[in-house]
Amino acid sequence: MTQTVFDRPIDDRLVDTALAASRQGSFWLDRTPGDRRPALTADLACDLLVIGGGYTGLWTALKAKRRNPGARVVVLEARTNGWAASGRNGGFVEASLTHGESNGRTRFATDYDALDADGLENLDAMESAVLGFERNADWERSGVYGVATEPHQVPWLQEDVDGERAVFFDGPAMRQEVASPTYLGGVLMPRDAALVDPARLVDALAHACASEGVELFEDSPVRGIERSVTGVIATTARAQVVADRVALATNAFPTLLKRLRLFTVPVYDYVLMTEPLSAADRAAIGWSGRQGIGDSANQFHYYRLTDDDRILWGGYDAIYHYGGRIRREYEERPETFRKLAQHFFTTFPQLEHVRFEHRWAGAIDTCSRFCAFFGTAWGDRVSYALGFTGLGVGATHYAADVMLDLLEGIQTRRTTNEMVRSTPLPFPPEPATWPAVQATRFALNRADHREGRRGAFLRTLDAVGLGFDS
Repeated sequence: MTQTVFDRPIDDRLVDTALAASRQGSFWLDRTPGDRRPALTADLACDLLVIGGGYTGLWTALKAKRRNPGARVVVLEARTNGWAASGRNGGFVEASLTHGESNGRTRFATDYDALDADGLENLDAMESAVLGFERNADWERSGVYGVATEPHQVPWLQEDVDGERAVFFDGPAMRQEVASPTYLGGVLMPRDAALVDPARLVDALAHACASEGVELFEDSPVRGIERSVTGVIATTARAQVVADRVALATNAFPTLLKRLRLFTVPVYDYVLMTEPLSAADRAAIGWSGRQGIGDSANQFHYYRLTDDDRILWGGYDAIYHYGGRIRREYEERPETFRKLAQHFFTTFPQLEHVRFEHRWAGAIDTCSRFCAFFGTAWGDRVSYALGFTGLGVGATHYAADVMLDLLEGIQTRRTTNEMVRSTPLPFPPEPATWPAVQATRFALNRADHREGRRGAFLRTLDAVGLGFDS
């Protein structure tokens, strides 16, 4: 196998020094912890119960209240709103609902063009909503670069170029935009992405919900749901909620519908955040357009600037733990943080004096088709949206409308498209899942070291619809 640019050695002392003072925990949540909400302590009845206080749940609650201001809408969150994926992600808000064009065209060929248009419309609508909130979420419609760091990736990028939504930069031109010696080319998609502060978006959403009459409860984990004559009963440690309708927005955590348990697995993603860059550092790297950036490998990096000129640097490793468990101790993985730091300094050697202030991780709800799936249960009294697979910040806004349409039993452009009507293949139960995921990681890494050529294992997954091509 050939070496990649990220296999080049970096001085261990440089990495040790850069990570030495870093704090374990999300920079976003540390900076904006948000307003605390009470726990549910008394029984109540409502028109819509939303379970989960992340982006999916909060958008669903807000949109439900705006559709029907007289409805009683309640949100139950197990811990604090946005504490999990919604407060730990990179803040990339992508137009794509299908985890990229290649994945979308492969899986939803008939409806892809309509889904692509829906994605842009969704991003525009989300932007309008966020900019209209009373609280600032640091929204920037800056676009995103896809960059090539290996020669074989350059033609891949050129395939996407249309001169309007995607503009190509050769190596020298790309390095003029952002000064990394690793760049061999790039594609800018100026309309297809925005950046946001994840925790401030949660805070702004929760504030908007409360302002419009949504009842928000934290520290209220739902132990189970059951059908009743009048709707659905949700039980917490201290109270019950009787709801006419329920929207499940539980992301990577075990779903309350047992039939869905094999459709997602939690995969841990890891992130570093630098200290603020000096004016000289900013001049050394350029990046004046402040776009988000992602490279083109199977094991890819994503990175962006914050409002105070830090660099968020994440991705590459995707770690699954046996049994699909979600545990706090999984968030600390020194070997991955060291690897990320090494790759950061490979990308920006002119920043070798910069230190990392935060390091963190979080679980992504991965499904076999790499984009969200939807459905209903119990006579359409329960709806769900799951499986966003790391590209959910924008897609949750769309998913909220899908779930509400499904609960209302109305046919819309959203509910009749191929993506919403279909379901991904489930993962095998343990003990088969863990070795399958490890084999896939090995095969993806091998493909990155073989000029992108996919081996027999990955081709077999492609053939049976398990993909892994985003």
